[in-house]
Amino acid sequence: MLFVTCEVAASRSTLFAASNDRPNLLIVLADDMGYGDLGYTGSQQLQTPHLDSLAKSGVFCSEAYVTSSVCSPSRAGLLTGRDPRRFGYESNLNQSAAAYGTRPELLGLSPSEHTLGDQLRSAGYATALVGKWHLGSHEAHHPNARGFDHFCGMLVGSHNYFPTPDKHQLERNGEPLREFSSPYLTDFFTDEALRWIQGQDEAASQPWMVMLSYNAPHTPMQATDQDLAKFAHISDPKRRTYAAMMYALDRGVGRVRAYLDETDQLEETLIVFFSDNGGATNNGSWNGPLSGVKGSLREGGVRVPMIWSWPGQLPAGKRTDAVVSSLDVLPTFMAAAGAELLPLKPSPSHEDKRNRRRAEAKYGAYDGINLLPQLRGESAPATRTLFWRLQGQTAVRDGEDKLITLSHRPAQLFQVTSDLAEADDRFDADRSRAEQLYKMLGEWEASLATVPLWGSSPMWDAESAKHYDDWGVKSEPR
Repeated sequence: MLFVTCEVAASRSTLFAASNDRPNLLIVLADDMGYGDLGYTGSQQLQTPHLDSLAKSGVFCSEAYVTSSVCSPSRAGLLTGRDPRRFGYESNLNQSAAAYGTRPELLGLSPSEHTLGDQLRSAGYATALVGKWHLGSHEAHHPNARGFDHFCGMLVGSHNYFPTPDKHQLERNGEPLREFSSPYLTDFFTDEALRWIQGQDEAASQPWMVMLSYNAPHTPMQATDQDLAKFAHISDPKRRTYAAMMYALDRGVGRVRAYLDETDQLEETLIVFFSDNGGATNNGSWNGPLSGVKGSLREGGVRVPMIWSWPGQLPAGKRTDAVVSSLDVLPTFMAAAGAELLPLKPSPSHEDKRNRRRAEAKYGAYDGINLLPQLRGESAPATRTLFWRLQGQTAVRDGEDKLITLSHRPAQLFQVTSDLAEADDRFDADRSRAEQLYKMLGEWEASLATVPLWGSSPMWDAESAKHYDDWGVKSEPR
């Protein structure tokens, strides 16, 4: 087994400081993690000391949202800083191309969109993505073609956690992997991220950006015997495995932070951590005080814990209840890099150019904002309006209020700042506000430049409806 060391020459930190006055940038992304599944957010069963420490070192965002409650469109919004419905990315990718009624080259993140990799590479950064991609398997969608100098991981949405040389879907820059530095996939991804970062440190020629995109704790539910042994006190077998999977993810975060600390780079690195969507029904996750689950537009599907850490630049131990979004990662990273966002590419032929012009005039080219002034306490929190559409559901959050429309029952209005469980439907009591939000939602849908480029099976509409009604606030599994 390969062990990535943190030993570097004593002159390394001096060289780093002299050659680079812009921060390194690190995204750590969990997959299907529940809102309550950190010690910091209330779990009494899991052990996440390194993520808890990360939260204490920086700013914890209690009202952070992702752009979808399923993996693939959520990642599309993160990587572009644009609402994915604006370019037709609405549904998940979970089948082969033959199962979808669209051209194979459209099944993924459109080359007409700039990615986080494109943006930061244009700003002079070395870029890498390690782990889960899930944004298309066509050659035009490959991470190496989408702004990432280095890619190691899987193009698909899930993977066995114990890969073998003859049975896996993992690659490094287009070449199938032949060996693994760790037998457990989460540890291997940590190894790979550290290996690449070390290579950049040795070159010391440019700042770097890494997206460490863990697939944990997404199914299949698999953990090492050693990690499982730490959670023998949990009687629920699925929750026990989930706890062990989260422990491995947390261990990886600790290893990366330890390396950055030992090489005097921790204060030179802006880190953000969150999950791509809320906890799923099938992995033993727990959404804490929130109702809803992956696939639902209730808070438990789209609201995630988000942590920003940059010692010396952001305050430590701060909590903010301001509404923030994964859409904000791109403009925040570009601001930290001292660079401007790239102008949008020309619209592809399948987009309505008139609608696109109208949408850009109304909502702007990008949907995220630079969070640095807000995180530092230099400016007041911005009033945000966020939209969602998925599997027969639409939703808008504007200020404190959130309207959800559904295919199977009347719309509902919640004040989610005080009603985390979305238990008090205010639709009839505040009809004027509901109608106002309906209008905003309708105008947004009418502004979209394209229809969805592919759809989910109608089965998922039924699943979303069932979860909406049945998945209320639950106690932590034991």
